[in-house]
Amino acid sequence: MSSSTAIPVFSHTPVEAIPGIATKARTAFRSQKTKPLEYRLTQLRKLWWGLKDNEAALAEACKLDLGKPVHETFMGEIMWCQNDIIFVCNNLKKWMADEKAPDIDLKNRTVAPKIRKEPLGTALIIGAFNYPIQLSLGPLIGAIAAGNTAILKPSELSPNTAAVLQTIIEERLDSSAYFCVQGAIPETTELLNQKWDKIFYTGSPTIGTLIAKKAAETLTPVTLELGGKNPAIISRFADTRLAARRLVWGKVINAGQVCLSQNYTLVDKEVLPSFISELSMVLKEFFPNGAKASPDFGRIVNERHFHRIKKMLDETRGKIVIGGSMDEKEKFIEPTVVQVDSLEDSLIKEESFGPLFPLLPVDNLDEAIRFANEVDSTPLGLYPFSKKQEEIDRLLNEITSGGASVNDSFFHGSISNLAFGGVGSSGQGSYHGRASFDTFTHRRSVTNTPSWLEGFLAIRYPPYAGKLARYQKVSAKKPDFDREGKVKSNVLAWAYTLGGGEAKIVTARWVVVLLAMIGIKKTLEARTSKL
Repeated sequence: MSSSTAIPVFSHTPVEAIPGIATKARTAFRSQKTKPLEYRLTQLRKLWWGLKDNEAALAEACKLDLGKPVHETFMGEIMWCQNDIIFVCNNLKKWMADEKAPDIDLKNRTVAPKIRKEPLGTALIIGAFNYPIQLSLGPLIGAIAAGNTAILKPSELSPNTAAVLQTIIEERLDSSAYFCVQGAIPETTELLNQKWDKIFYTGSPTIGTLIAKKAAETLTPVTLELGGKNPAIISRFADTRLAARRLVWGKVINAGQVCLSQNYTLVDKEVLPSFISELSMVLKEFFPNGAKASPDFGRIVNERHFHRIKKMLDETRGKIVIGGSMDEKEKFIEPTVVQVDSLEDSLIKEESFGPLFPLLPVDNLDEAIRFANEVDSTPLGLYPFSKKQEEIDRLLNEITSGGASVNDSFFHGSISNLAFGGVGSSGQGSYHGRASFDTFTHRRSVTNTPSWLEGFLAIRYPPYAGKLARYQKVSAKKPDFDREGKVKSNVLAWAYTLGGGEAKIVTARWVVVLLAMIGIKKTLEARTSKL
């Protein structure tokens, strides 16, 4: 880790300067400079070293902003981004290459259909306070890889980290193509007044809705990474010890300020006492001297969020079974387990975004599924715990979510090259790894019609008299199903295709058959020659 922990001063970007910054970014994109592979790789490599050379400052900034342990800053922020950069650099040439268009009829292959990967243009990226490095630079990595110019607006709620990010961007990246704008509502409002080719926002559904409405005015595409009331479900067949360890981790990392962590846990009544006992033991194991005295437990980002979480706990009608202590001066809230008895409880109805751990007992899996769908039909994550695969399959099938981690807490979101995103009210679009490249890329279909094909194209030109029947003969596809939607049986076709299937599969079968026939023929010939 580099030795310097100096934190730059956080200052708002003048609102009047924002239109000019946006214009510079658009001008840089139109210059075509960001499109070559080597340019993109150079920017990504410089960003990697910017992170490496500022590790100490970033760790200190996250400590100041969130009380985040250094271990968590490296694990979920710095190294996450560094590994993502290396993965992208190792695969970018392959991703950028033109793709041969799939499933093209033989008659259309003469125009050489292909897919070009082209950058969308100039992107606006609005980061979040809870993971101020990963949720800012993760999308930026994708924007750079795809050949876009970009403006990053980090969260002002993590000002120290935002200031270090600005230094990295301004000192390491191309200053004509990549910018960092600092500020709060006025600056963000002015940014949204500019014309963008892509907006990427991470944050609350409320603000995400406002951004989507603003983007719709100019038909600007958006990726929204939002929150959700994520359920964990503990079946009577779950390993309660394992579930307790993994779900407690999901609620104490970053002091529970994780959009992916479970918001509430539905527990089968049969294993509820065992599960509560395990939760108590795990918390003592993780924090032998208590969470407040531990260097491994963070703090709430600011007083407003501290009071929001406190209000939820004050208004619950549930019973606190573990924890409950707070210290406003330190913005400390102890990991708190509460047993509730209603879907209307404050801890169930709202997203806590903190170290609160409400438990709602259920009679069976049917009730758990019904409750989960009533609370939030499209959460960001789902965390089912059971030793029975049929239960896991049912929960995945009957509860929609952006992603899911079976028998764990948001493992899927921690993999830097696994596509991650929400669904419905928890977001739209995805990123991480290849998905980050794709979300900032336009897949442009291209054909090239040779001049010698003109005679065959005469059928499309007026006058049309007498041409329709010919067109239908050569182009119309015949269905293999009747008016009731049932597939017609065709013994000859089945035999010809050796059981049906895609053209490649049928061809492979025939190759195997022909090779077998050749082998049989040679064997018979060898035997005949011996006679």
